[in-house]
Amino acid sequence: MNGLRIFAIGGVISYRALFAWASPGIYIPTMLGSTLFQILFFAYMGRFAELRDDAYFVVGNAIQISAMSGIYGMAMTIGGERWQGTLSPLLVSPANRLPLFLGRMVPQIANGLIVSAFGFVMSRLLLDFHPPLSSLPALAVVVLVSATACTCFGAMFGAIGLRARDIFVMANIIYFSMLLFCGVNVPPDTLPRWMEAVGRVLPLTHGIEAGREIAAGASLGDVGGLVGTEALVGAVYAALGFALFRYFEFEGRRRATLEIL
Repeated sequence: MNGLRIFAIGGVISYRALFAWASPGIYIPTMLGSTLFQILFFAYMGRFAELRDDAYFVVGNAIQISAMSGIYGMAMTIGGERWQGTLSPLLVSPANRLPLFLGRMVPQIANGLIVSAFGFVMSRLLLDFHPPLSSLPALAVVVLVSATACTCFGAMFGAIGLRARDIFVMANIIYFSMLLFCGVNVPPDTLPRWMEAVGRVLPLTHGIEAGREIAAGASLGDVGGLVGTEALVGAVYAALGFALFRYFEFEGRRRATLEIL
């Protein structure tokens, strides 16, 4: 029961602290405005170049945008604690580290779902994107798995924030690199072999492919392999992130370097 309280209450408090400075006037253009304009930009660029239809770019970008909260949110959860000087009091507590670690991921997953859902809704209103209504539950499952995998990936880099000097620069590089490596706007099989190979071990790649097939009329069972692979990728990064979190915590205690920036 105590672990459940740490998981739920700790995660909510961490998220509230992370965005304590935010107001709707900041959240809306940052999280929702950027989502809308990213989708519109690539959809209209695709129309101009006559490469793909709107649905191709809508699905790719609406799922990819969930990485914004997953990557930046998790990086800021750890990096922000270091900058604010609250990391040492947190880690000196006897709280179980697993619910402490996982609880900080759930609000970021929920935020990623909200942002992706907003992208899909606005695309249906403004673009030529009209998937069958029967596909929406399956598409929601794909977005959930993809957002979770992205958050697990971000958790790994958040753990590196216990040691790295500037995790925010790394988060920027990773987030924008995923636009290219994960097949968001460019089919993975048209990329150089090494880039395609890197994309296959990153989150989003398999989720975006599954989302496009579902939007085209496939069922969730038809893309079960892709969804399972996406979930497996996320689980591997979550395990690696927790292992790094514990290792850097131990090393930080031993070397007294937890808050050295």
